[in-house]
Amino acid sequence: MDWLERTAQLRQWTRSGIRAPHKPLLLLYALGRFQQDAVGELRYSAVEEDLQRLLTEYGPPNRTTPAYPFHHLVSDGVWEVRTDRGPGSPGSGVRELRAAGAAGRLAPELRAALRREPELLGRMARVLLDLHFPPSLHGDLCEAVGLELEREPAEAGQLSAAVRRRRDPRMREQVLTAYEYQCAFCGYDGRIGAVPVGLEAAHVRWWAFGGPDDVDNGLCLCSLHHKLFDKGVLGVGDGHRILVSQRFVGHSPAAREHVIALADRPLIGPQPGAHPVAAIHRSWHTSQVFHGSPRPATAA
Repeated sequence: MDWLERTAQLRQWTRSGIRAPHKPLLLLYALGRFQQDAVGELRYSAVEEDLQRLLTEYGPPNRTTPAYPFHHLVSDGVWEVRTDRGPGSPGSGVRELRAAGAAGRLAPELRAALRREPELLGRMARVLLDLHFPPSLHGDLCEAVGLELEREPAEAGQLSAAVRRRRDPRMREQVLTAYEYQCAFCGYDGRIGAVPVGLEAAHVRWWAFGGPDDVDNGLCLCSLHHKLFDKGVLGVGDGHRILVSQRFVGHSPAAREHVIALADRPLIGPQPGAHPVAAIHRSWHTSQVFHGSPRPATAA
């Protein structure tokens, strides 16, 4: 059984690029717990709060529940659920899972495979991260689910060409050039000698969700604003003006200056002749990543 292929092909509800990372987040969480305790199980009532926190922080902006993946992941062959009455899930309702004492864990065949091949766990985790989340969030997400991943071995790329896409290594240079090596949000343009530091090419529509490696799907951002952009704190609205989520709270002068004060400011760049962010990619980010409503412009 090819566990990497099965991991890559989790069945998820999807339409027009709508994010539904419920199953990937649950499986990442389960892999992290397996790494810590290979024989334990995850009682729904005990892990519900953890799973809800993951969905809130790394899921789509709309309110979701961890009960859905806890029940439905069974159909992908990587997960099993039992209750106080015996094997089988009682359904996808929160009350049913709590009342029945539902507990889940990785499927027996998968647990056996992970014991035989300890490196398989890291490979599965990387597949989930690569296919569902941008690289800027991988480290934070591993920490959130308790995963410790070693450096990926050279032979780990075992997914079929139909599953894997290759990133275009030229995109970073093209995007940084289009924005003249400065952050489109704050103007940061630090260098060591001739080498830019702390500047990154951000995908507006995530690469994991079909976002192309094109300049009109990219922004040159400093490391801080790239992370906040991928977390949904920042966005790009109509007129290529910066969106700042009302859900963001920061009282320090640094938070006010570097985040809150950006509300409704125009982007810096791109230079004349370069393609600005396409409306279709801006719309995707606003609906699938940006959290809450945007703040109004701050008083000067």
